[in-house]
Amino acid sequence: MPRKLGPKLILSLTILIVAISGVSGYLNFRTQKKQLEATMILGADQLSRSITGATWHAMLDDDRKAAYEIMRVIADKQGIDRIRMFNREGRMVFSTDAREQPGVTSLSNEVCASCHSQGPMHNKPTEDSRVRYATSPDGVKTINMVAPIYNEPSCSNASCHAHRASTKVLGVVDVALRLDPVQKQTRAITLQTVVLTALEVAIGAAFVILFTKRFVATPIQQLIEGTKAVSAMELDQPIAMTRRSQEIDELVDSFNRMRERLQLAVAELNEMQQTLESKVDERTRQLQVAQRKLVQSDRLATLGQLAASVAHEINNPISGVLNLSMLLERLMAKGEYPPGREAEFRKYLSLISIETARVGRIVSDLLAFSRRSKPQRAPADLNKLVRTTLGLADHKLKLISAEVVLDLQDSLPLVECDSSQIQQVILNLVLNGAQAMQPNGGGKLTIRTRELADQNNVELSVQDTGEGIAPENLSKIFDPFFTTKADGKGVGLGLAVLYGLVKAHEGEVEVTSQRNEGTTFTVTLPLKSRKNTPESREVQVHAV
Repeated sequence: MPRKLGPKLILSLTILIVAISGVSGYLNFRTQKKQLEATMILGADQLSRSITGATWHAMLDDDRKAAYEIMRVIADKQGIDRIRMFNREGRMVFSTDAREQPGVTSLSNEVCASCHSQGPMHNKPTEDSRVRYATSPDGVKTINMVAPIYNEPSCSNASCHAHRASTKVLGVVDVALRLDPVQKQTRAITLQTVVLTALEVAIGAAFVILFTKRFVATPIQQLIEGTKAVSAMELDQPIAMTRRSQEIDELVDSFNRMRERLQLAVAELNEMQQTLESKVDERTRQLQVAQRKLVQSDRLATLGQLAASVAHEINNPISGVLNLSMLLERLMAKGEYPPGREAEFRKYLSLISIETARVGRIVSDLLAFSRRSKPQRAPADLNKLVRTTLGLADHKLKLISAEVVLDLQDSLPLVECDSSQIQQVILNLVLNGAQAMQPNGGGKLTIRTRELADQNNVELSVQDTGEGIAPENLSKIFDPFFTTKADGKGVGLGLAVLYGLVKAHEGEVEVTSQRNEGTTFTVTLPLKSRKNTPESREVQVHAV
């Protein structure tokens, strides 16, 4: 069975027409054949009665020769195979076929069976029992009609006959008619029936095909083309279809209304999309401005936190230099070196040089960190950036008695990055770790670097043993101005800016924390910039 509706409908209706026409033709054929057989039986019966009537006078005069001659003349007519006569004992007394000789036969033969079948003898057999089909000695199929010869009063009272009046049947006449004409006519009827049936099927099938294509297949195909156009978002062309039927017309009208509404909805969506895109562009520009301000604010906040540490860090060597200068001034109060103290003078001058260089190094690192320039990527040693940044936060870590553990991988590949921005990321993580451990004092700050197995990324992790982050705050720690510190202790910009800087380097930030055990920040940076990589604000946050 085909899957398409049109061929399926055509096939189903054609099978139905074939079945109806076939059954109708078969029944018509059988009816005509029965009518033909009934006509022939009627003709055979009339012929047999005519023979008995024609030979009645000859038989009444006991002129058997004349009676037999009459039967021979009748048997010569077209369509008659042979005529035989049997007496009441079942003996054949005459046959128009010369090959059959009169003789004695049994009452159980096929001719006598109409009257002498099982049961009592029938004086008046039925018409069906008198008809039989047989095959002549020539091999020709025949229809045989048995006509009883009754003992009429005129016959039983004749002087030449010795039949008693109680004898009802004197014998029978068996007339065999050839079935050749009937078979020929039957074949003609069969051919006619087949031709008519085939013609009916052809006409019906042609009508079904034309009807189905015109009223079913073509409209459905047009609807399919319309749906394909809609699926391709070609909404400006309605389905144009010649009026076929009420149902198809209603379907087309409904589909066109749906297409119009969809076209209107698409136009509204496009307009909304354009409006949204313009709003997104405007909001993006505003966010970019805000981000620049945020980075600047974070730098200022970070520099503010550094101010106290750097001031104290610089104050120590400056105080040493001042003390040594005053000591030297006292020693040279008389305008000359005291004899024997040249080595001491050199020692003091060496200490002044060392402390002064230390101040210069601190100022240089601070200027490198705070330098505001356009981000430019260049190969940088991440381990060196870590050590330099720790120098800036060394005073803060000493104040809280924190133990710093460096687990830096040797021969770490260079990373393409903006050194000042990555240094700011490291400093933020170090200061956050120090602040997390400050309430309890002491603790351990572990900084690790390593190259990942894919050899395309490096990983920087900063782990503290502070109080940890509450699980409900983990998802918000990178939000601007979100802070868990006491009022005046922080503005909530450090981690937000840190996140933006890492994302600008196409990296990822992951944080894990457990209350009262500590927090670990893990920063993953690519060794080389990946061009055309969409930046998405995805942070993997795991609470232990």
